[in-house]
Amino acid sequence: MVKTLYVGNIPWSTKETELEEFFSEFGEVVECRIITERATGRSRGYGFVEVNEEHMAEMMEKTDGAEMEGRKLVVNEAKPREQ
Repeated sequence: MVKTLYVGNIPWSTKETELEEFFSEFGEVVECRIITERATGRSRGYGFVEVNEEHMAEMMEKTDGAEMEGRKLVVNEAKPREQ
């Protein structure tokens, strides 16, 4: 089963491929996306990483607080979107 991780405090210059590469060191990444502003296309500093459920706990443990380009990532299980 696929679970989604919320990743906050992502460096502004980070590309989706770089984020995927970072997380794939700790397990299989299904999909990765960084949220951007519609008008400018600039990163909003957070995104989502979809992973297999069996890797989720280990990935959260190893990446929450990990440094990426001098910034400490905030990683936790994504909450369902409110309607």
